[in-house]
Amino acid sequence: MALNGFGCLKIQQRLLSGTVCGAFPSPRNPPSAAAAIFPRKSTALSFASSLQFRGFVADRKQSSPFVQMEAVRHLEGSVTKTQGLRFAVVVARFNEIVTKRLLEGALETFHKYSVNEEDIDVVWVPGSFEIGVVAEKLGKSGKYHAVLCIGAVIRGDTSHYDAVVNSATSGVLSAGLNSGVPCIFGVLTCDDMDQALNRAGGKSGNKGAECALTAIEMASLFEHHLK
Repeated sequence: MALNGFGCLKIQQRLLSGTVCGAFPSPRNPPSAAAAIFPRKSTALSFASSLQFRGFVADRKQSSPFVQMEAVRHLEGSVTKTQGLRFAVVVARFNEIVTKRLLEGALETFHKYSVNEEDIDVVWVPGSFEIGVVAEKLGKSGKYHAVLCIGAVIRGDTSHYDAVVNSATSGVLSAGLNSGVPCIFGVLTCDDMDQALNRAGGKSGNKGAECALTAIEMASLFEHHLK
């Protein structure tokens, strides 16, 4: 039943007077000012209370959102436990002026971290394109704990650079995945010869040495934790 404006006004007046369904107390017994300002507490459980009720107590003092678990093990390779580890180094002959320096840096690092000379085999291939297939063969032989792949690809005037870089990258990745042996990517991809020489013992360090250290750590991780 629709109500006009006069009917709505009458209902509002009756509500204010407390004569409709006993919804409001009689004006003769009005609520106190304190009761109006401070209503009675609800009997519903708070969120914290419900958590405690279910047997879970929230620690409000803990500020970090991460839970520290003392039983969790952290596995990491060591660069000091090199006894018994064997390594293969695949080196591209192309851009030999660069790759020889990378190899020297790698061998010096192996020596520095007490890897025996008889536990290192160096295999030469024509270029970086051929590294992947040889690395996979060495990995599958079961003789080595890691294979270090060294090469240098320098950009030229054609798209040949992109083809070789992509093939070398995917080749080394596939070698590690298919053999189950860490194959470390130590192929420089530079715009010019100066960039390559700077990364082969120049002002930017020796990437061959860095990759040799990575090979030691990965070999240790696999040998001591992931066998």
